[in-house]
Amino acid sequence: MLRILLFFATNIAVIAVASIVLSLLGVGSYVDQHGLNVTNLMIFCLIYGMVGSFISLLLSKPMAKWATRAKVIKTPENEREMWLVEAVRNLAQRSNIGMPDVAIFPAAEPNAFATGWNRNSALVAISSGMLDRYSKHEIEAVMAHEVSHVANGDMVTLALVQGVINAFVMFFARIIGYIVDRAVLKNNEGLGLGYHITVFFAQVVLGFLASVIVMWFSRKREYRADAGAAYLVGAPSMIAALAHLQREVEMPSEMPQSMNAFGISQGKEEGFSLMKLFQSHPPLEKRIEALQNFTGVR
Repeated sequence: MLRILLFFATNIAVIAVASIVLSLLGVGSYVDQHGLNVTNLMIFCLIYGMVGSFISLLLSKPMAKWATRAKVIKTPENEREMWLVEAVRNLAQRSNIGMPDVAIFPAAEPNAFATGWNRNSALVAISSGMLDRYSKHEIEAVMAHEVSHVANGDMVTLALVQGVINAFVMFFARIIGYIVDRAVLKNNEGLGLGYHITVFFAQVVLGFLASVIVMWFSRKREYRADAGAAYLVGAPSMIAALAHLQREVEMPSEMPQSMNAFGISQGKEEGFSLMKLFQSHPPLEKRIEALQNFTGVR
């Protein structure tokens, strides 16, 4: 029930903020007596695409904590938690970012993630399973990877990329819908049912295809975060952590699907498949290979 309420609350916030911005800019309807107003349509799509993406970014910390049931370590309760917080503090200082919240989420699978709307107000979290089974050097490397995501501004950049992609999908879906409504269905009175049905299906198809670009960027940022971790703690430690992940890759994931792009773990490489284009992480084999060629320069 809470998930549904949050979904509706987020969408209401997007509509409200976007409507206010459009009103302040004086942007009216993108369809008038002369037909399609492309300029208004572009502004409409850009505002809605970016607003939705950035509201999701602003809500990313509380949503991530709720989705994973992560518990932020406010006061360390044992030596292990104390060590984890101090390790992250050291990594954050060396990366010139503010101290992020450090959390542990209940999951047997080895995983970790970073999120937050800016580099000085972030959250880094690690699964209880990884904390239990991995060595301190491996855990430090994993947290260095997540801190590097924060230092690189990956969450903000991903929001920008997703916002632009959303805008393009909305724009071209409406162009296609308008053409079908006017040229194919010969409707000359407003926007008919054919327009709305076409826009719906066009957004689904274009959104699916556009996700290839978002996932490509996501894979690139994983390589950068691995390199950042190697710079902070040394390539051997990061390679050891990824090799350990590789040995446990068959473990079923407990990470919510919405958080997959933020986690460190991803499956092994298999034969050629178009599905590789939709993976948020590169294969572990490729990541280890890249670290083996790491030069030590950030």
